[in-house]
Amino acid sequence: MRKILFLFFSLLSFALLAQQPAPPKREFRGAWIQAVNGQFMGLGRDAMQANLTKQLNELQACGVNTVIFQVRVEGDALYNSHYEPWSRFLTGKQGMAPEPAWDPLAWMIRESHLRGMELHAWINPYRAKTKTTKELANTHPYIQFPERFFSYDDLLIFDPGLQENRDYICMIVSDILSRYNVDGIHIDDYFYPYPVAGKEIPDNATFRRHNNGFTDKSDWRRYNVNLLIEQLYETIHSVKPWVKFGVSPFGIYHNAQGDNVPGSQTKGLQNYDDLYADVLYWIDKGWVDYTVPQLYWEIGHKVADYDTLIRWWARMASKRPLIIGQDVERTVKAADLKNPKTNQMPEKFRLQRTLPGIQGSCLWYSAAVVRNEGNYATALRRRYHRYPALQPSMPFITTEQPKAVKSLRAQWLKDGYYLTWKAPKYKDWRTQPMRYVVYRFRKGEPINIEDATKIIAITIQQSIKLPYVEGKEKWVYCVTALNPIQNESKLKKKSVKL
Repeated sequence: MRKILFLFFSLLSFALLAQQPAPPKREFRGAWIQAVNGQFMGLGRDAMQANLTKQLNELQACGVNTVIFQVRVEGDALYNSHYEPWSRFLTGKQGMAPEPAWDPLAWMIRESHLRGMELHAWINPYRAKTKTTKELANTHPYIQFPERFFSYDDLLIFDPGLQENRDYICMIVSDILSRYNVDGIHIDDYFYPYPVAGKEIPDNATFRRHNNGFTDKSDWRRYNVNLLIEQLYETIHSVKPWVKFGVSPFGIYHNAQGDNVPGSQTKGLQNYDDLYADVLYWIDKGWVDYTVPQLYWEIGHKVADYDTLIRWWARMASKRPLIIGQDVERTVKAADLKNPKTNQMPEKFRLQRTLPGIQGSCLWYSAAVVRNEGNYATALRRRYHRYPALQPSMPFITTEQPKAVKSLRAQWLKDGYYLTWKAPKYKDWRTQPMRYVVYRFRKGEPINIEDATKIIAITIQQSIKLPYVEGKEKWVYCVTALNPIQNESKLKKKSVKL
């Protein structure tokens, strides 16, 4: 009887695994590392680097391939800016440089790339002061140009209606791009400020002077934000065409209410009406390279049901890679509606990977993953991110690819047996090799590099140590090159005995 039961459960397990979709070869797997929560404030270089090293190591182990690192919180900088003061969220006092001197953005780029991950610099374009900031440095833009800002609910906001502010924000981005090897520029959900009951946005004077022919203030505000998004996109791609521009809007675009604006069956705050962010328009115009709506609610939420929203975004916003913003803590604390003994992580991943048009997820937030809230990190390592993944394709940037690697060989070096190769020649950024993918197949097995289970590494290095034992096992290793947006070259292969 035991043998029969064992056989039954073995066959059942095999059947369940067979029903799972094949692991995707390309998938955006991001995580946000924020500064605005104060997690780095006053830590000092060594403690902050230790903290970030722990986060990066765990994210790497969990298969994350994109780190979104907050570097501009309130007209300040967690990098060596030429224009704005050091952030108090780094040193504890705005304008005070870190001691000993170091540059968190430069450090994060290097450490992320060493782990095979992209680094996207996350900025808040409009926010110039948070509620808890009591003192601004003399070099803060508000001190220099107070007429360009308005105050709202104890915040300071770059007035979106002023062209000089759009030019200034784009100058900040251009400066970052010209001096740092970032893979992306990322902005979040803060456009016009989140509404507070009884408080009006004080932009009447700007509307009178710069209404651009608009008579409806809501339409005018959306127009102002549209102008910034278009100008940001053009700025980024004029400086470095391969750098991706990503936007992470609030999770509801518009509540369906019988008007002519596309809307979901939800009842919450809205991008279109309350933050004046016309996200679908930006996607349709091609002004963003990827979009990450923050779908932080539970499946079954009464105001903003996750299931309703992910299906709505998949229908409406897949002209550019659509990434789903996932809240780690809320996901593992909410019970699955069909199986209350399970949290909602399996169902959310099922929806993400079966609905057409969705190309990955981004985790809010990194520290929750590192803490392994509700075994979320364990599930990523063992199941959902068990195999590495390349970034989603972006043919609208370029379809060109690198040439194949050269001189692929297996050789003994001082500390072991290695697979090594040389970078191919290239003519410009479109064909420049930036990373390499290493695949492994058993001798005689069909070579299929679309099978993600065969990927053993995505690396910036030009070598990988081989797991040599006795030299009796026959394997075939394949290596391809990736350009800056991860278009893949033809493969080169090498037979080895391990």
